[in-house]
Amino acid sequence: RLRPAGAAMGSLGRCLARSLPRGQPGLSSPGPRRYGSAPAALQERTLLVAKPDAVQRRLLGDIIQRFERRGFKLVAMKLLQADRRLVDQHYEQLRLKPFYPALVAYMTSGPVVAMVWEGYDVVRCTRAMVGDSSAVGTIRGDLSVHITRNVVHASDSVETAQREIGFWFQRDELVAWDSRDRDSIYG
Repeated sequence: RLRPAGAAMGSLGRCLARSLPRGQPGLSSPGPRRYGSAPAALQERTLLVAKPDAVQRRLLGDIIQRFERRGFKLVAMKLLQADRRLVDQHYEQLRLKPFYPALVAYMTSGPVVAMVWEGYDVVRCTRAMVGDSSAVGTIRGDLSVHITRNVVHASDSVETAQREIGFWFQRDELVAWDSRDRDSIYG
């Protein structure tokens, strides 16, 4: 007996299954796709920060390629050396954790690349794509070498993404542009 695709796979599989065109062999999401009627959902944004180990190991191309292949639109990106103030602001909820001093030292040890990605359900899909360091097929599972060197940070909710984007970018650094492949991606 066959089970529906969504029941047999994790969130990464469901997220990636949505990107397959209808009528093509393979996985498909349950129910009709209605992206064209929800332009606000297409504007959802998330923050992704490639950490110092990703920059040092020259993994940026692989990371960016995964988001582009997924159909997300890059609306901001910058290479910077994060200072203590920015890291403290970004990781404020972790200040009392015993690993916090090591986290700050790590995040300020070299340049990082901050990016803002836009698209349908981008926050949830990004979290699934990032995964954890033991999940094969995810960014961390494929590219990280240790839990303390986990390659990227990704916002965990739409609200958190909005707040974090404000820490890393000024409003005028977010570029509004029309993607010519929007109809091909979202139908």
